[in-house]
Amino acid sequence: MQTFRDRAAAAYDAEHFRRQGHQLVDQLADYLTSATRGENLPVLPWATPAENLARFPATFPEEPTGELSAFMERVLTASHHLHHPRYVGHQVSAPLPLAALCDFVSALLNNGMAVYEMGPASTAMEHGVLRWMAGQLGLPESAGGILTSGGSAGNLTALLAARQAKAGYDAWSSGASAGPPLTVLVAETAHYCIARSTKVMGWGAAGITPVPVDASFRLRPEALEDALTAATRAGRRPIAVVASAGSTATGAFDPLEAVADFCERHGLWFHVDGAHGASAVLSPSFRHQVKGIERADSVVWDAHKMMMVPSLVTAVLFREGARSFEAFAQEASYLFHGQDTRRWYDVGLRTLECTKEMMALKLYTSLSLLGTRFFADYVTATFELARRFAQRLQASGDFEVAVPPDCNIVCFRHTPAGLPASELDALQSRLREQLITRGDFYLVQTSLPKGVYLRTTLINPLTTDGDLDALAEALRRAA
Repeated sequence: MQTFRDRAAAAYDAEHFRRQGHQLVDQLADYLTSATRGENLPVLPWATPAENLARFPATFPEEPTGELSAFMERVLTASHHLHHPRYVGHQVSAPLPLAALCDFVSALLNNGMAVYEMGPASTAMEHGVLRWMAGQLGLPESAGGILTSGGSAGNLTALLAARQAKAGYDAWSSGASAGPPLTVLVAETAHYCIARSTKVMGWGAAGITPVPVDASFRLRPEALEDALTAATRAGRRPIAVVASAGSTATGAFDPLEAVADFCERHGLWFHVDGAHGASAVLSPSFRHQVKGIERADSVVWDAHKMMMVPSLVTAVLFREGARSFEAFAQEASYLFHGQDTRRWYDVGLRTLECTKEMMALKLYTSLSLLGTRFFADYVTATFELARRFAQRLQASGDFEVAVPPDCNIVCFRHTPAGLPASELDALQSRLREQLITRGDFYLVQTSLPKGVYLRTTLINPLTTDGDLDALAEALRRAA
């Protein structure tokens, strides 16, 4: 009879792992071939939540059973296929296979990174990646930051640092009620995580002071003065302005230079949520979209959006790197030793996470092996693809584009001749439902002042003009 030690030795057996690994990579390579070519594979194999619960029940055998390849075939078959060229949905990348292999390595090494000694190689890589990203943004040599788990955590981290810098009291140690209530000025179209962050910090609903946007969904800088006055009259202390570089709903870029001027005049922290659009700095053709970002006090930049790495890798960059230590303060003698609480190499001093995966590995490896021009060309290609798509839609006569795209996000709707305006919203929702449940395409929708619009994010580098023309035709047929 096998002892537990025997079973454990078998579970960690290197030769068994080698055989499983080879089989899995072959299986994934075959899957990648089908997905990237869109061959006999729906973008989304539609099933109800109840159906998938039945496929993956909460019952498990007591003894080992089955083969890994058979189990993974079930997973691959039931999952959403983001590498399919007709995936044009959310802002989630079709990750580079090279970067996915890095996740494989990271998972096996499992080097949690709270302190340097738990992740020596990944700590050095994170420092290097952040220095490179700060340089691309045009931030000074004093810049620094950390990688964290997504834009929501990133924006919270930046706003925590802004609070320590601009509140006028130590809110971290003394609490949110130790001084006057705070607020930040934010465009009406900002991502919901900004409001969520201020509520997490205990500021309540008034922690956000909305700023109107223009017809292109960009923050109106001339409205900032009125927003500041309104917040002050309401008894709030404004500490920051949050601008978007590629808003979630439409991909709009706020006028960053004008916002920077306003923050400078009033002594406010200038934060840029560039989760999606900060990658524009890599493209010589579209870098102008983020002119002024180099003046930001903090910037959030998601590599799992427009740098093609698996989720989640978010850079939080500070103009003055020392500010990154002010977001969090902690006492943990089992981790952090000595009086120096600003050691760049102990990243747990500056992040929400304690145990953090080797996030930098996949980005550092991709930059090192593929070169930076690959990423610059990718940003340029997807932005140009979106512009061509929008132009063809606008010229078609039976589609309406909400706004000319700033980046690779296009919002549009089908407007068949003779259809009453009152029925347009319902039509868009029905069309989307038909396409995604059939598996032909995956796209999403958004609500704008004029109503419901279909929304595409052209994030897969293998999506072509032909795929998008086929999308328009599929919508016509469905209508």
